[in-house]
Amino acid sequence: MRSLFTELWKKSIFTGLVLLVLVPSVVSGQDEKALSPVTRTYAITNVNIIQGPGRKVDMGTVILKNGLITGVGKGLAIPPEAIVIKADSMYVYAGFIDGLSHTGVAKPKEETNRERPKDPGNPTYERAGINPQVDVRTLLNPEDKTIEEIRNLGFTTAQVVPYGNLLPGQSAVVLLGGKSADDMVLANKAALYSELSGANGVYPSTIIGVLAKWRDLYKNASLAKSNESLYASNRAGFERPSGDRILEAFYPVIDQKLPVVFKAEKILDIQRIYALKADLGFPLVLADVKEGWLMTSKIKAAGTKVFLSLDLPEEKKDDKKKDDKDKKEGDKKEGEKKEDKKEEKKETPAKAKTANDLEKEALEKRKAEAIASYVAQAATFQKAGIPFGFSLLSAKSKDVPANLRRMITAGLSEDAALAALTTTPAQLLGLSDRMGSVDNGKIANLVISDKPYFNEKAKVRYVFVDGVLYQQEVKETPKKTDGAAKVAPGGTWSYSTESPQGTTTGKLVIKDDNGTLSGTISNSMSNKETELKGATLDGSNLSFNFGFDAGGNSLTIEVSVAIEGDSFEGTMSVGTFGSFPIKGTRDPKK
Repeated sequence: MRSLFTELWKKSIFTGLVLLVLVPSVVSGQDEKALSPVTRTYAITNVNIIQGPGRKVDMGTVILKNGLITGVGKGLAIPPEAIVIKADSMYVYAGFIDGLSHTGVAKPKEETNRERPKDPGNPTYERAGINPQVDVRTLLNPEDKTIEEIRNLGFTTAQVVPYGNLLPGQSAVVLLGGKSADDMVLANKAALYSELSGANGVYPSTIIGVLAKWRDLYKNASLAKSNESLYASNRAGFERPSGDRILEAFYPVIDQKLPVVFKAEKILDIQRIYALKADLGFPLVLADVKEGWLMTSKIKAAGTKVFLSLDLPEEKKDDKKKDDKDKKEGDKKEGEKKEDKKEEKKETPAKAKTANDLEKEALEKRKAEAIASYVAQAATFQKAGIPFGFSLLSAKSKDVPANLRRMITAGLSEDAALAALTTTPAQLLGLSDRMGSVDNGKIANLVISDKPYFNEKAKVRYVFVDGVLYQQEVKETPKKTDGAAKVAPGGTWSYSTESPQGTTTGKLVIKDDNGTLSGTISNSMSNKETELKGATLDGSNLSFNFGFDAGGNSLTIEVSVAIEGDSFEGTMSVGTFGSFPIKGTRDPKK
């Protein structure tokens, strides 16, 4: 017997398709056997296509096949094998690109009882945080929760680096989906990553020490590379140079084939990094920049690639209006009392501000101005004509949408914000031929939102990574009803539910035997009934579940609705596959 959800995704050409057709990715954390997708072809219809900044196709179609975009526009023929996602006036964008973060890499536990070395002035490379040879691919975990967190925001690609100080290792550009680290990696050893942070309790522990050590390592690497070249040109009679993985990691940097990505939050960091670059001459990328607005002239003149931080200072809640209102009401009552008593008192002259008061006010003003400049940093870079992407390295994923809107409010245009999420980072990472826009031949990395992405009420509904669909669970809040009102769940209900295939209708039969609920659910395609389980009524909220057999894989579909009179609204949920809205009305008694 086929269940309701088998029919929801059923197409005439694929009789018997099951729910997992629409979700070809493996469900993590579940015991069910993974099923291979029946097709890797999708057609997203009736969607507003934002191909790139300033490029839009109203109510068009995007076709994906085998992980690539193969059609963009209006009036396109839908391949017969395609799974159709009826976007119904939603908005599709190229998947967003994170310029620098630790996404997918577990943060190491702090070693509180770490033994101090006998010679802290000459520690091991590892103890000093000097690990440029480390390949971040060996640290990637496809099941790490941070991958799903930023993917849910619309990010499909990230430049990922290891944790650490000074020289943590080498970055990789990864796709935010896949069963293994090798599946995820798009470009390995993309950059050498560095921070101006010292080691704890050993040399180098200070900024000055870090800079000195950096110069020392780079110059030693240059000398070692030169010695190897000399030996390779004439090996006879010469002692073979010893290998050193630490120094060898610098070789592609010295050859100008690999950039150094520096975490450069503060203006002083940027100045020090530029001084280091002037001395050594390596190719430079500045990332997670937070105080770059005063360095725009230098950055533009140098042509430096830059990723601005998506972390912003916490927005201060302004209760001034409320305080002013309370004060006015208090003053009014006090005035009435004075009038009743027919007394007038002279107001006490305002107390003169002390030097400390004035200094505090000036400090608060400078702080507010600095925060305003920080929030407007992206707008300043846009005005200066400097291409930039965004970095999630120090940002909390939950704050990202609001922070983008704050930047836009501070003067950043929406087109520039979109460019910083898509086309510009693709160009900065050398990936413009494969991603960054919704065009034929590009990797099928897409984000679909129900409203324009920068709208405060917008919700991401679907994300494609390398052609694999990830559907977001959008929970609908059941309508609240008067708890005192009597709710009668019994009867036959006609319902409808929305899925990527469109609207499906059916019948829900509820039997109420003195509070003990049972029943069946069916749909108009097959009229086959499936027995309900665990049916309960809590106030006006009805919940139940029913089983689903997907080719020998047992799943449970959960339904939760709020009944109001002769109608209900709620959701149908299938675990990590997402939730879908459902509503219904009670059929008249015959």
